[in-house]
Amino acid sequence: MLAKEDFRQIVILGYFSDAMLDKVLPLIELHQYDEREAIFRGGDVAENFYMLKRGKVLLEQRISSGMTVSIDSIKPGYSFGWSSLTSGELEPYSTFTSDAICAEPCEVFSINGEALSNLLENDHSMGYLLLKRLIRVIRRRLVHRTDQFVRLITKHPDIEDLIKE
Repeated sequence: MLAKEDFRQIVILGYFSDAMLDKVLPLIELHQYDEREAIFRGGDVAENFYMLKRGKVLLEQRISSGMTVSIDSIKPGYSFGWSSLTSGELEPYSTFTSDAICAEPCEVFSINGEALSNLLENDHSMGYLLLKRLIRVIRRRLVHRTDQFVRLITKHPDIEDLIKE
């Protein structure tokens, strides 16, 4: 059985009250994954939102059949699979945009995105707290990816010449 203490280390749930956690707990499942096992693949229907309890998950983008690039790594306490929260009236279902691959054995909490969205719709205080935390995580990841992109393009020989001038 899952306990509230299990979720105090999850960043996105860290500010939830006990009453809020009581509403979320019945919806959450714990899964075990082996090293190199896929939690989801890009293009899969995004049904679940995930929170890493133990291990390390790589978010990977397939560039070709023989090449994959790691675009982020998820540490314990952090969440992934946000696409599951974007389904709704305007977009009946979303798909994942990258692969989530376990870099080592992992324990992962999952919650159905539609069930979580319904819960947040009915409890606006909970919805506000979760979305506020989610925005901070998304901002951090966007800043990181922008930094990666800028470093990459400044290494291109043609752009290096432009920067030197």
